[in-house]
Amino acid sequence: MKVYTRKGDDGTTGLFHGGRVAKDSQRPTAYGDVDELQAFLGLARAAATGELAEILVGLERDLWLVMAELACNPDRLDLLAESGSLSTPGMVERLEGLIDDVSGRFELPTEFVVPGEDEVSARLDVARTVCRRAERSSLSAAAEGSSVVPYLNRLSDLVWTLARWQEGVSLATRSVPDGSPPGRG
Repeated sequence: MKVYTRKGDDGTTGLFHGGRVAKDSQRPTAYGDVDELQAFLGLARAAATGELAEILVGLERDLWLVMAELACNPDRLDLLAESGSLSTPGMVERLEGLIDDVSGRFELPTEFVVPGEDEVSARLDVARTVCRRAERSSLSAAAEGSSVVPYLNRLSDLVWTLARWQEGVSLATRSVPDGSPPGRG
């Protein structure tokens, strides 16, 4: 089996469960943005440790379902449903639970956040912005009643929360000579 097929040389791509569309149409744009998001979460995970790394790998795995749904021929979504490969309201609820859990561990910022407090939080902030783009591009690609858009909406909130949590962990371990956290005060 070869990696290349040459089928896309005409500017089209195949949909999951049949059909072809232009590579710049709404479905490939949306699942391409989610693919980019998954890669950025992986980049953040490569620098993360412990619980944060575990959370991120779980999110990366969830995104396979989101991409499959967006890449599927809309007339064949029933095949994904039968195999349990669709995004679900339960996935959205799980993200809400994670947001509540993680945000309860630190004091939320009361001002706008300037990204870049540390490497991991900066990588998470990039992932968050890509997530927002994926959410926007998925609006026109997701089927009516799909959980894709709510999932991506909550995911961007979770990634923002994880970045702030990471900063808090980082700030707790670093200080300037007077004992105050850097960049605060």
